[in-house]
Amino acid sequence: MKFKKTKTAALALATLLAAGSFSGCALVTNNLKKDLEQVVASVDITDSEDYSSLKGTITASSVLKRDLVASFASVGSTYVNSYGMAAADVYEMLKNQLVNRQIYIQYAQAYFLGDDSSKKAAWDSAIAAADESEKSIAAIAYFLDKDEIAAAEYSVKTSLNDALDSQEVQYIDAEADEHDHDTARTTPTGVNTVSEDYYDPAYQIYTGFNHASDCGSYEAQDGSTPSTRMKAYKSLLSNLNYYGLVSKGENTSDITKLEYYNSERKSAYETQLINKLGDVFEKEAKEKITKEWMEGKYQTTLDSQKEQFGTADASALESALDGVSDSSFVLYAPENYGFVINILLPFSTQQTQELNDSEADYGDPKGNKFVKRASLLEGITATDQRNTWFTGHDDFSYVATDEDGAYTAGSADRKYLFFEDSMKKTEEKDGVPAQYEKIPNYLGKYTYNGTVFQGEDEDGDKEYTFRPNKITIDDFIQEMEGYLNFAGLHLTGATKTENYFNRTFSDYYQEDGTVDYSSFLYYKAKVEELGTFNANNIFKEGSVENKALSVINELSFAYNTDTAGLNTYLGYAVSPNNTDFVKEFEYAAQEAVRGGAGTITVAPSDYGWHIMYCTFSYTGNTVPYTFNWDEIEVEGTFSNLYYEALTAENFSSYSSELQTTVLNKYNNDTCVTVYEKRYQDLFEA
Repeated sequence: MKFKKTKTAALALATLLAAGSFSGCALVTNNLKKDLEQVVASVDITDSEDYSSLKGTITASSVLKRDLVASFASVGSTYVNSYGMAAADVYEMLKNQLVNRQIYIQYAQAYFLGDDSSKKAAWDSAIAAADESEKSIAAIAYFLDKDEIAAAEYSVKTSLNDALDSQEVQYIDAEADEHDHDTARTTPTGVNTVSEDYYDPAYQIYTGFNHASDCGSYEAQDGSTPSTRMKAYKSLLSNLNYYGLVSKGENTSDITKLEYYNSERKSAYETQLINKLGDVFEKEAKEKITKEWMEGKYQTTLDSQKEQFGTADASALESALDGVSDSSFVLYAPENYGFVINILLPFSTQQTQELNDSEADYGDPKGNKFVKRASLLEGITATDQRNTWFTGHDDFSYVATDEDGAYTAGSADRKYLFFEDSMKKTEEKDGVPAQYEKIPNYLGKYTYNGTVFQGEDEDGDKEYTFRPNKITIDDFIQEMEGYLNFAGLHLTGATKTENYFNRTFSDYYQEDGTVDYSSFLYYKAKVEELGTFNANNIFKEGSVENKALSVINELSFAYNTDTAGLNTYLGYAVSPNNTDFVKEFEYAAQEAVRGGAGTITVAPSDYGWHIMYCTFSYTGNTVPYTFNWDEIEVEGTFSNLYYEALTAENFSSYSSELQTTVLNKYNNDTCVTVYEKRYQDLFEA
């Protein structure tokens, strides 16, 4: 563990639901509870000279045997089964992690107390005023503000509900009638991502003994009943009982009254304290990064890439382009390198078979089937692929209202949008941080292209039937143009090849007998507003660059059957050299890149129609990015992303140094006592 703010789940034991008992470990004893309460390690950094003045203020902490068992149940078996580690080595590793955690917590307490005697007195008073069962939590809560405390409470409850949801789904499926399901459609990155700082004061754990409607913002699984939820909860209790984590006589109808729940609350508070310390050190790390340092780093990297990528050997550049992300940048590339989103509208199985079975074009000495393929291309019909976003345990659909401003192409039947939480609950409300992060690079206004009928099955659950609209390539182009216009963007220079489906084989060849791949282009256009493309703004929400990307990205999720192209950073990396792509695809992709960002090309292959959209191109500007210190806080700009990437790298190094320093000082025989014999039986068969 490092001094780093992370989205850490507080619940170490949530996976007990699925883990069950594991073999090879002698866990069950005659007095399991007493056995698991044994201290396997104690930590007290006030035994060091550095913090001897806090002796009696900061109290020693213990790592219990049950903590070690819980850690192994959660992650340890993976190390044994997947990595071949010996159980003894895994337990030793986990014990060290638990010891380190307690060192960090005590270090954080000492850091925030400092030498302020008034703070120490206030801390002692806060602990003394707490109920006996709350004193250990009060010792951590003193250092947290109300939002951090609320976030700690929320994290425990969400972790437990998530675990219960996973188990309950299995019971729901077992009780449901068996029927075929479509393969689930990939969802955009960021769907239903809860904001890191969000909490719901009214949120509660749903166990089936209470009502889901009384649990704040918690949403029950589709098909959930009090019976299926109670089964999931009893499964959790059964596993907790096996590990000795539920005491005889405890009221198990209210999970928040269990000793186990309180221990998990303490863990959540500790995580908040570690994160708070991480925030302090992150701020210190950022303060070391100056404008001059950033500008120098940018220039040094740019100069290095010019030297490396400007050579005749393109392999290093192409490898770098394949690895581009929001933390890995290619600042320089020669002309005509870039990226495209590919939307594939495929041949049907029958059409593919017909193409495969057909003879070569009459009189074509090359044996190609271009004429036959063209006749089949005209008959391709595509449909909206998002049916599965309606069905299953995650129904992402919702009926759009006038205030949603949805795109319907003028059809009254088109009324469903998706991901309501990620589109509507992304703003702060009543002083509480936003619940969800907005889906990036996704406009979210394109309605399902078809008619949806909603009814109920015999259990009263929602049931959908669909009548998707079948669209040709010309219909798709019309949908694309319409949605771009809806977003305030326009296509310019649109050209479509005349008599495309009524040509002879000779129309596909040049005079020297080689295939003329330009002849396969069916359509070409460019987003007018991207005539002056600013690469620095491609991920800046609201910019024309990001609007265009968001429109095409959403259309890709709606229609694209090339699922490997979904959720890529900028799409497929395209080189002006010979590639492994099929030649028609290669030419259309390269033509889009040559046209620059915002260029759209449409061409076929034996797979069907390819709609290429150039998201980014080095054409016309081999150094497309500029670093601007004044924009490091402007979210989504290149300067912001570049700054955050280098800051994260710098902080990682900074925190590692701090971690090493702290452990070297306090993870020793003076501050840590380990009782090895008390846990050796765990890995002795």
